[in-house]
Amino acid sequence: MVDRNLGFSLWLDFIERDYLQNEFSTLIDNEIVNGATSNPSIFASAITSSPAYKEQLSSLEGKSPKEKYEALAVEDIKTAAKALRPLYDKGNDGYISIEVDPFLSRDTEETVAEGRRLFGSIGEPNVMVKVPATEEGYEAMTALINEGISVNATLIFSPEQAEKCLYAMVKGTQKCNEKVDGVISVFVSRFDRLLDDKLERSGIEPSKVGIYNAAKIYNLIESAGIPNIRTLFASTGVKGDTLEADYYIRELLATHSVNTAALSTIESYIESPSKYPKLPLSPETIDGYFLQVKKAGVEMNEVYESLMNDGLIAFEKAFKDMLECIK
Repeated sequence: MVDRNLGFSLWLDFIERDYLQNEFSTLIDNEIVNGATSNPSIFASAITSSPAYKEQLSSLEGKSPKEKYEALAVEDIKTAAKALRPLYDKGNDGYISIEVDPFLSRDTEETVAEGRRLFGSIGEPNVMVKVPATEEGYEAMTALINEGISVNATLIFSPEQAEKCLYAMVKGTQKCNEKVDGVISVFVSRFDRLLDDKLERSGIEPSKVGIYNAAKIYNLIESAGIPNIRTLFASTGVKGDTLEADYYIRELLATHSVNTAALSTIESYIESPSKYPKLPLSPETIDGYFLQVKKAGVEMNEVYESLMNDGLIAFEKAFKDMLECIK
């Protein structure tokens, strides 16, 4: 649950119209979450599986698939933003994120234009525009923040990406006099799904690479000492039954941080008795672990590049599949 004393925030990584109009407010009122996130995969699942979109879709005949998607997405994000607005007005986060078209990840100008347009269409100040952490994306982050639009930098795997996001956000705030925030979304569990088998064969404890990598990035961001820029831990779901559902929330619990998770993960965390900070970890502990990983034949730079490429492809595929379904 949200811990204001610790400075820890918990956001719901889920969007679906019927849920937003009903149960979502209960999560907010009970102080379980104080924000939410979305991505192309989440919208694809919601729009293609929920009957709640049928009526609006029928009114959008003649529109292009992307125009239909944007109309649906803007409506959902606006609903979520209004539900979260009281938290935002009190300075208790209250953000909802919407991602730009993943096919624009290599185009700075188009990313900025779309982010600006989506933000304007939603018309609520507590919206974060999600921008993938590519070279072109860093420039877009600076431009959007400069215009007073809060940014959720996404698909961060490496410390180098995080550092570039941090620099881009700071640069944007230097010419912005409005309230603006930034979160740097570090993906966690994908490391362990990729590497656990190999590391276990080398006698290294599994399900730790994502934790230690995220801890390293958290230290990097915190060392900058910027109140309105935080680490957000994403991709925190587990697969299989070897780990408890809320494992990545508990292991990454830290002051001045956000964790975004699926509803089932959050429900598991609510029931957990263990809610004390696990971060920061010392640089010596982190470096010692990655020395073991390197000795096991894992080159982290190659892992970073592979996961980033896979992430972009997955988001593009989800977006394309969704557009095909709503033609």
